[in-house]
Amino acid sequence: MKTNSLLAGILLILTTFTLRAQGRLTTAPDGGNKKATVSEQIGISTVTILYNRPGVKGREGKIWGTPVAPYGLTDPGFGTSKAAPWRAGANENTTITFSHDVRVEGKDLPAGTYGLFMILGESETSVIFSKNSTSWGSFYYEPSEDALRVTVRNQPLDRSVEWLKYEFVDQTDLGATVALLWEKRMIPFRVEVDVHKIQVASFRNELRNSPGFTWQSFVQAAGYCLQNKTDLEQALAWADQGISAPFIGQKNFQTLSTKALVMAALNRQTEAEALMKEAVPMGNMNELHQYARTLLQQKRAKEAYEVFRVNYDKNPNQFTTNVGMGRGLSAIGDYKKALPYLQAALPQAPNELNRSSVAGMIQKLQEGKDANM
Repeated sequence: MKTNSLLAGILLILTTFTLRAQGRLTTAPDGGNKKATVSEQIGISTVTILYNRPGVKGREGKIWGTPVAPYGLTDPGFGTSKAAPWRAGANENTTITFSHDVRVEGKDLPAGTYGLFMILGESETSVIFSKNSTSWGSFYYEPSEDALRVTVRNQPLDRSVEWLKYEFVDQTDLGATVALLWEKRMIPFRVEVDVHKIQVASFRNELRNSPGFTWQSFVQAAGYCLQNKTDLEQALAWADQGISAPFIGQKNFQTLSTKALVMAALNRQTEAEALMKEAVPMGNMNELHQYARTLLQQKRAKEAYEVFRVNYDKNPNQFTTNVGMGRGLSAIGDYKKALPYLQAALPQAPNELNRSSVAGMIQKLQEGKDANM
C-alpha cells in the first residue's frame, strides 16, 4: 500500500510539473505548419517577412473561400475582433519589416514592422499593414491600427503550391513584387524604394564617421550621384571635399576628374575642361583609360579620343593604350586608322577574355561598324 501511495504521489507531482511547464519547451509549429523567413534587399533597403507555412494537405479546391482561408471578414470566435481578416499564413502574426520608407502599390508606408493581414476575395484581395505586429493571428485585429490598405488582383497559378510561401519576383533596381503563393493562387503586391534618396542619405551619415577621413570616400559618393544622375549639387560639394577638405583632401587625377565630370553634368563645361587640363598629366595609364571610357559612355567622342591619345603618348604600344586608340578613333568614325591599333593589341591581350573582346572589335571594324557598339 505504501509503495502504491508513493508512486501515485510521484505521478501527481510529475503531472503538475508538466502542466505548469507546458509550452516552454521548443517544439515544431502547431498543426504541421512550417516557420519561414524570407528577405530581399532593394538598394541598401531590406524587406523581411516572417511567417508560418500551412500545407494544402489534400485540400485542393478547398482552400480559398473556405474556413481555411475565408473570404471577407469573419468572427474567429476568440479574442476581441468580431470582423477579422485572414492572417496571411498560420499561427502567430505574419509580419513584414521595411528597413526604410517604401511605397506599396504606389502608396507611402514608413519604415517599421507591420502585421500582415488580408481580406480575401474571389478576384481581389485587400492587403493590410497593421501597426500591431505582436498579437497572435488576427484574433485581436483592430481597423484603427491599420497603417495602410491596398487592393490587388489575385492571379491563378498553373500548378499547385503545397506549402504557402512568400517570394520576391519581378525585381528591378528600384523595387520588387512580394507574392504570396499557395495552392493555385498568387496574391502579389509591389514594393518600391527611393533607392537613390536612401543611398545619398546613407552617404551623408557615413561621411560624418570614419569613412569621411579619406578622400576616396568623397570621390565614391560623388561618383554614385554622377552615375545615377541624382543630387548633383551634393556631388559637387563632396567632390570639393575630396580635393580640399582639411588633412584628407588631395589634388590628384581621381579627385579632379570626378569634380570635372560633375561640373560637366551641371553644364559648367568651361570649368570642367580647365580641371581636366590640370588632372590629365597626373593620371596613370589605367586612370586615363577609364576616364576616356566614361567620356565614351557620355557620348563625348572627341574628348574621349583626346584622352586616349594623351594616354598612348605617355604609354606607347601597350595593350591598354592600343585598345584605347582603337576605341577612340572608332568613336570619331576613323575605322581605317583604328584597325591597326586593335590588331596590335590582339597578341598583347593578357587573357582569353580580353583577346575575345578585341577580336570582336576588329570584326566590327572590318564590317564597317563602330567597335564600341
